[in-house]
Amino acid sequence: MAKSASDSSTLAARKPDFTASAETQVVIDFDDNRAASALVGPYGQNLALIERRLNVVVDSRGNHITLTGTRDACDAGRRVLEMLYTQAAQGIELAQGDVEGAIRATLAQGSLFPFDPKHPSKPISNFEAINLRKRPVRARTAAQDSYIRALKSNELVFGVGPAGTGKTWLAVAHACMLFERKEVDRIILSRPAVEAGERLGFLPGDLKEKVDPYLRPIYDALYDLMDARIVERALQANEIEIAPLAFMRGRTLTNAAIILDEAQNTTSMQMKMFLTRLGENSRMIITGDPSQVDLPNGQVSGLSEAVRLLDGVQGIAQVHFKGEDVVRHELVARIVAAYEGAAPKAQAAKS
Repeated sequence: MAKSASDSSTLAARKPDFTASAETQVVIDFDDNRAASALVGPYGQNLALIERRLNVVVDSRGNHITLTGTRDACDAGRRVLEMLYTQAAQGIELAQGDVEGAIRATLAQGSLFPFDPKHPSKPISNFEAINLRKRPVRARTAAQDSYIRALKSNELVFGVGPAGTGKTWLAVAHACMLFERKEVDRIILSRPAVEAGERLGFLPGDLKEKVDPYLRPIYDALYDLMDARIVERALQANEIEIAPLAFMRGRTLTNAAIILDEAQNTTSMQMKMFLTRLGENSRMIITGDPSQVDLPNGQVSGLSEAVRLLDGVQGIAQVHFKGEDVVRHELVARIVAAYEGAAPKAQAAKS
């Protein structure tokens, strides 16, 4: 367990943005050297992220970490380090997304609740997890937590929001969990074959080889969440099926976990057709980003229409992600925020 002590000091450089003016130094001692090393990250990248996001100066010497900044900033940094240390001590491999999630959970919690040093990871540990044979996948943000809860309790779930929020990743993880537990017999992956502003021309090969480039993100998630041999065997046995959206008409999909990715590029008729494929003992997950529609001008996105028409329907859940939920890279969150901020101005200019 970590132990901390604080005293006042002065630091001229790197003035934090927190409101308190007096600067503080907090020293944290971690008992587990291995967990402390995992907490720091390769070349100190986890601590560097904490420095940038919280405007504190972090110095690491072995299992001793010193935070320097305003009192509020140091307190937030201490909470983040305690959360991450608890996860590292449990053998959880820390990625930058975990660090970002801990920072956001701490900032969202703010001073609404008193900090309990005996349970430093409480805001994160209460988040839902998807338990897979290869490794557990835990929600990193409140929106991801709501998403996993929706996936576990509804037959049809819409995950809507910008890139980098984990919509597809968690959808694949949930489908893999259902498949591993034999709750479904197969996983069906589908995606509209719409190029993102480019013309790729004729693609050689059979149907699977033609569609594979469009489904690459889902393949990447599959191989990262399941053993490669199991994935290959399931693909050969058609237990993991690639089903191009154009060839779904007339099918009834039973005992399956069905994922439709990049659903913002479906037309209204395609979305209605896909939704009505849902069969007995199946789960359907539809993900998409309404801000990245690649349909020809004048065509209405089937995703936006379905989200509007099916809002409040029993058995259907909708989870909406925002720019602050991006966990891919801190720059992605800034990029999304910049585009979201520019959209109203562009709309106002047109009108």
